Amino acid sequence: MSPPPLALADLPGDAWLVGGAVRDGLLQRPTADCDVVVSGDPRRIARALARAAGAHAFVLSVQFGAWRVAARDRSWQVDLLPLAGEAIEDDLSHRDLTVNAIAQPLRGGEYVDPFGGLQDLRAGRLRMVSAAAFAQDPLRALRLARLHCELGFAVDPATAAAAGASAAALAEVAPERIFAELARIMTAPDALRGLALMDSLGVTEAVLPELAALRGVQQSRYHHLDAHEHTRAALAETIELERAPGRWFPEYADAVSALLAEPLADGMTRGQALRFGALLHDVAKPLTRAVSAEGRVTFTGHDAAGAEVASGMLARLRTSARLSEHVAALVRHHLRLGFLVHERPLTRRAVYGYLRACEPVGVDVTLLSVADRLATHGRGADAAIARHLELARRLLPDALTWRAERPRPPVRGDELARAVGLAPGPELGRILGELEQASFAGEIAGREQAIERARELLSVER
Repeated sequence: MSPPPLALADLPGDAWLVGGAVRDGLLQRPTADCDVVVSGDPRRIARALARAAGAHAFVLSVQFGAWRVAARDRSWQVDLLPLAGEAIEDDLSHRDLTVNAIAQPLRGGEYVDPFGGLQDLRAGRLRMVSAAAFAQDPLRALRLARLHCELGFAVDPATAAAAGASAAALAEVAPERIFAELARIMTAPDALRGLALMDSLGVTEAVLPELAALRGVQQSRYHHLDAHEHTRAALAETIELERAPGRWFPEYADAVSALLAEPLADGMTRGQALRFGALLHDVAKPLTRAVSAEGRVTFTGHDAAGAEVASGMLARLRTSARLSEHVAALVRHHLRLGFLVHERPLTRRAVYGYLRACEPVGVDVTLLSVADRLATHGRGADAAIARHLELARRLLPDALTWRAERPRPPVRGDELARAVGLAPGPELGRILGELEQASFAGEIAGREQAIERARELLSVER
């Protein structure tokens, strides 16, 4: 939903719609976020617009004199900015890219386009307004990668060179701003395109050096790619699985799609967070790589170490604790299903152990493990992929059921304590856990059998 056009047209004084709202409007891409440059007082104008539209108005930046007007239902927002310079052309000269340096007069009239942005839009080209654009704000190098993958536009070579020259300065940019752009790259349909440009510009080294360190890390004979390219391949498989889960799980496609569409944290769905899990799942391989006396390459412990590294990276980017913990759990458990392949046929207790260990990301990490396996095409890959998929298809319905209704012991703790003479404490909790596992495995059913099993357990221990 866009801001009310009549309310914008009625703003006092000269006013221009600028930036991404103009660009996206010309490209017929919906937008609910508008920047408006005004010749008058942004504070007074913001309050007038808020009254006319029944919205909220508040100061956005004291330093720059910017105000924001936001719909009460958060369906749209307008940022009101004071005119920088004596004319709108002066204001536009401070912007990053020509496609963002087009102004639309709100009272009507021709577009103001002093730098050829309209022509660049038609050509599908991202070109800088001036050579100083990226030096003025290094974040623009990351934004360039974001627009490259969101719009599918080519990058002008001189612009890429200027962006690359400023990339190292991204280390000094506020982490919240960096994550906002990175999140949009990661959630874009063509995220890999944005990540590739980040690599070529040197942006990855500046903002995610742990990922850049994966380049050239050679793996075992069971892999056909180095750790960096494998990570990209696993992310590609994750995006495809998110897009079309029915390709691999036809019976559970709707349930998987619904789960991945659930909001998680930081404006992301579980499916979008799964992409971060794929991006970081092998992030500790450079730290754990070893070569045995027989020449075998190993990465022992890269799952646990990777969870710590991923958590640290996301903390550095100031993400929410929930997103950080979720992604760290995906990294920590991404190998578990692969280990179970060697334990087939699985017992119900083994299934319980897997789901209990992976909680609350049992479904998510099962999907990640499939993407990881599909991206691995070294020695014996076809047979390994077939075995992994067979096991994942068996585990997925249990994982979905577990998430919908977590297993419980067949008897309440207070009832069990009275029946077997146990006081509340660790031992009672352990017995309840054993009863829960036995119930899941189909070994006991109902209260009486649970109490009898508890008595057997206690008699053996005593």
